[in-house]
Amino acid sequence: MTLDLGLLCEILGEPAAPYRERHVIAKLEEILKRHAVPHFVDPVGNVVVGAGSKAEYLKLIRKQSPEPVRVAIAHMDHPGFHGVSWLDDDRFEFRWFGGSATKELEGRKVWLADRAGWLGHGVMESAELAPHGRAIARGVIRVTEKTRAAPKVESVFGSFGFRAPCWQEGDLMYAKAADDLVGVYAIVHAAIENHGKPPKGKKKKKSPAPFLGLLTRAEEVGFIGTLGHLELGWWKQARRELVCLSLETSRALPQAEIGKGPIVRLGDRMNVFHASYTRLFTDLAAKTLPDGYQRRVMDGGACEGSAAISYGIPTIAISVPLGNYHNQSLEGGPDAGPLHSSAPEYVNLGDVQGMLGLIEALLQPNLPWKKPFEAQVKNFRTSYRKARKLLVDGLKI
Repeated sequence: MTLDLGLLCEILGEPAAPYRERHVIAKLEEILKRHAVPHFVDPVGNVVVGAGSKAEYLKLIRKQSPEPVRVAIAHMDHPGFHGVSWLDDDRFEFRWFGGSATKELEGRKVWLADRAGWLGHGVMESAELAPHGRAIARGVIRVTEKTRAAPKVESVFGSFGFRAPCWQEGDLMYAKAADDLVGVYAIVHAAIENHGKPPKGKKKKKSPAPFLGLLTRAEEVGFIGTLGHLELGWWKQARRELVCLSLETSRALPQAEIGKGPIVRLGDRMNVFHASYTRLFTDLAAKTLPDGYQRRVMDGGACEGSAAISYGIPTIAISVPLGNYHNQSLEGGPDAGPLHSSAPEYVNLGDVQGMLGLIEALLQPNLPWKKPFEAQVKNFRTSYRKARKLLVDGLKI
């Protein structure tokens, strides 16, 4: 799969906050219909990709087969605020959801949206941190630019704003929110390639392996959309293996550096992931991107993979290293404030291309899911045979 910058920017350009994902959902439905990709919205509001209805979804996972269904998960929300009450014509109180920048917040630019779409811009007039000190709790926004009359404040939402929703500088893509719309993009791209209508003059590509996408809501406040889907009980009806593939845009860390490739994520802050399938995944990564992938426990945060594995679903994960995680000025760059103030998130486009390559590799049929350690055991046996004489001789000396 080749990186599609137009599609990526379409998705990055939509406003979203926890519980306020309607515009991302509308854009995704538009894109998926354009490419004739089957999809539907589950009872929680998550977008399911690769099946056109609950009935099709259940039919796929109930079909007995040695080929596991790959269920790729990414979330549509990003930390942000909801309006609470107007103080006067241009100022309102807000409540913050998720992580955030924590220092020198007064005067920082924010974008505003509501049910109808983009609403304008404002500045953070004041901000109070949560007791743990790692994120904003509440504060006051002063509106500086409105495209239309002020709506009900409860429908207003937003987050930190910059020169544009997204823009490219060299190999880097800057955005108001890359976490986790980059993961959403990767799933949509894979769905178009494997389920969509082919371009004119080309034959339809047969899906290499059973593949579903789950694009979720309210991840930033505790995986709420994923938990809602798990609580539906649909996965309990599976008669074949399900393998969850968590796709994230995760905080850059030592040995998980921007520009050095996507990360085979061994675990997050909460859990480690499925050992056997992560072995298989690592071997695939080594073949697919021999000099262009990284491998690490990404414990700078937690992801939906932890929700899936907690419910007993075998889970593996890919991360794209993220600059300025949760809009905190950690790595700096254009439009960034001082350290721990606000800044645009950014990713390396080569890392995103690498993520697409790893997804494609995982969608190959007939992978050794039941014998992921076979090659490793063969190497161990070779080492043992070579050392047997030394073991015997060592007892004689």
